[in-house]
Amino acid sequence: MNLQAGEQVRWPPRRHASDIALPGNDFWLLDGRIVQFHHFTGTGDWAENAKERTDDPTVAALCAAAFEKVWERAIPHEKYTV
Repeated sequence: MNLQAGEQVRWPPRRHASDIALPGNDFWLLDGRIVQFHHFTGTGDWAENAKERTDDPTVAALCAAAFEKVWERAIPHEKYTV
């Protein structure tokens, strides 16, 4: 669905991310200053209280740095193979 909407999707192999400080949850970084974390269950469903937002500049900086580092190392969806 994301690809059909025009989103660029990349896959970061875990072996390429060992030296990156990654947030513990999936997130969206909005305007470079607001982080919305998403919490999921072990089966991939949304957890209760699934969304958490923060405008803490330290958290936003961590997430921005992590995203940039992962994005540069990740493999574009159309080139990714298992």
